[in-house]
Amino acid sequence: MKFITWLRLQLKTAFDRIRNENLKKNALQAIPFWFASIITGLLAVLYTKLFVAAEDLTTFVFTHHAWMLFILSPVCFVFAWWLVHRFSPYARGSGIPQVMAAIQISSPKTVKIVDKLLGFRIIIVKVCSSLVMAVGGGAIGREGPTIQIATSVYKIVYQVLPKWWPKIAKKNMMVTGAAAGLAAAFNTPLGGIVFAIEELTKTHFSYYKTAIFSSVIIAGLSAQALLGPYLYLGYPKVDGLSGYIFLGVALVAVISGLCGSGMSKLVLFIFKFKAKFKSHWHHVIYVVACALILASMAFFIDKVALGSGKDIMETTLFTTHKYVAWYTPLLRIGGTLVSFTAGSAGGIFAPALGAGASVGSLMASWFNVTEANANLLILAGMVGFLTGVTRSPFTSVILVLEMTNSHNIIFHLILAGMIASLVSILIDKHSLYDHLKVQYIKELNTPEEMELTEQVENSNAN
Repeated sequence: MKFITWLRLQLKTAFDRIRNENLKKNALQAIPFWFASIITGLLAVLYTKLFVAAEDLTTFVFTHHAWMLFILSPVCFVFAWWLVHRFSPYARGSGIPQVMAAIQISSPKTVKIVDKLLGFRIIIVKVCSSLVMAVGGGAIGREGPTIQIATSVYKIVYQVLPKWWPKIAKKNMMVTGAAAGLAAAFNTPLGGIVFAIEELTKTHFSYYKTAIFSSVIIAGLSAQALLGPYLYLGYPKVDGLSGYIFLGVALVAVISGLCGSGMSKLVLFIFKFKAKFKSHWHHVIYVVACALILASMAFFIDKVALGSGKDIMETTLFTTHKYVAWYTPLLRIGGTLVSFTAGSAGGIFAPALGAGASVGSLMASWFNVTEANANLLILAGMVGFLTGVTRSPFTSVILVLEMTNSHNIIFHLILAGMIASLVSILIDKHSLYDHLKVQYIKELNTPEEMELTEQVENSNAN
């Protein structure tokens, strides 16, 4: 009898909780996040399949008629640039700086400004422009664009909520969308969470944690439902490491971190140079020149300059072709420079990882280490280079760990990330994304937003 009485009491308490208004409110507030997460996962899968098909088309053309690249690349580069220039200027580039800017300036006074950075048009132009660039052999990635696409989805869902719906902070939706986008793009749920904490949020994580955790899980499961459970790269051999490999990891981190931050500095220099162009034809000439440079590198030196760089990671980590040529890092950096600065849509996450893998592979060949040690140096190069670009060492470490399921080398990769983060300061105190974020805020500036822009610049200076 006592047990039955206790059970009835528990059931009554549970029922009362369900009738509780706060619980109902919390449930209604969670539904938009879940709905947007499912859409994000489905879009990420579709975008991934289209992007892979575009890169496969480039490979087919280059394999059978390599000379056609001198026609295909300029046409695709110019068309990709025109799509962005004509229909949505803020769909250009990676998309992560735009998301960072939107989150930072989001307020009731900046609704129209944020609409330029995130929205339905951004999604369409972002996908189309980046796919055209990929067909042209552009050294771009889909991960950054996926983040801007996902954040746009969350913002659209927020905007269509009826007025009677319990209030949700728009900033919460955007931060969560970015985390879900990264998780769906790389199939790295922890990476999405750490990215939101390290790169996007400046307030206490408790405001976001429930929405981020649930959205990352749902977006990832939605993607896996179609693609199946997978690792972005696979399972490289990293057992039986040398006791002295920490020294190699540290050296690789220094070189790759400097290369990543140095490439970012060059990107900013080129953007500053392009800002002096006085007509659209100047931009067209520059875009064509970029395409011809990329085609020449691929045709006369090595096709490794083309594409996102994922093939380099897979080749060096999982085949007997463990070591790259001395010029491969230069080709990867050069290809990323001309592709990213062309002014079309395209990310820099995957190209940075590919460039870092080439740095690690080259240095592994200098040391003539075993397969496991070489793989570790390649992974350390990926972490170091991406850290040099983003200045987010923990995001870089978690991404690489989840992409390869190599948790036994977590301390090695943390070492690489921290060293790369420290040496990158020697070239620039701020990340590429921080600089581009400020540029976007300045471009969007209106007289009413002068005070806000000054606050942003002061916060970055501090």
